[in-house]
Amino acid sequence: MTPTLLCLDLGTTTGWACRTADRTITHGWANFKPGRFEGGGMRYLRFKRWLQELHGMVGEVNAVYFEEVRRHAGTDAAHIYGGLMATLTSWCEQNNIPYQGVPVGVIKKHATGRGNADKEAMIEAMQGLGHPVTDDNEADALALLHWAIVENA
Repeated sequence: MTPTLLCLDLGTTTGWACRTADRTITHGWANFKPGRFEGGGMRYLRFKRWLQELHGMVGEVNAVYFEEVRRHAGTDAAHIYGGLMATLTSWCEQNNIPYQGVPVGVIKKHATGRGNADKEAMIEAMQGLGHPVTDDNEADALALLHWAIVENA
C-alpha cells in the first residue's frame, strides 16, 4: 500500500503538497493572514479547519512532514511559525498521524543539489519535475514531498 503523505511549508502563506494512495500528487497554497476585523488567533483556527477539510478531501493521511525552520527573518515570522507548528502537531496527535520536521537545507539540497538554494531555484526545480508552480511556498512543499517519497520508498 502506498502511504498518503501530506507536506507543508508553514507560514502566513502555507504551501502544501500531497501524494495520495493512488500516487496522485496535488499541491497548492493557502493564505492564513488574519482579516481586518479578526483577532490574531483566528489564523490558527482557520488553519486547523483547513487541515480538517484537506484531510477529508484526501482521505486517510498516513504521515505529515513539515519544513523545520530554525531561523526566521523577524520576530513576527517566528511567532506565526510556532503557532502554526503547534496547531499542526496537536492536530496530528489528535488524529493519530505521525509527523516529522525536516530541516530546510535538507529539502533544498535534495531538490537542487544545494542546501542554500534561493526561491527561484526551488521553483525552477519543481517546474523541471513537471509541476506548474509559481509560488515559492508551494515549491518548497513539493520539494519536501519528493524528499518524503524517497524516504518512504
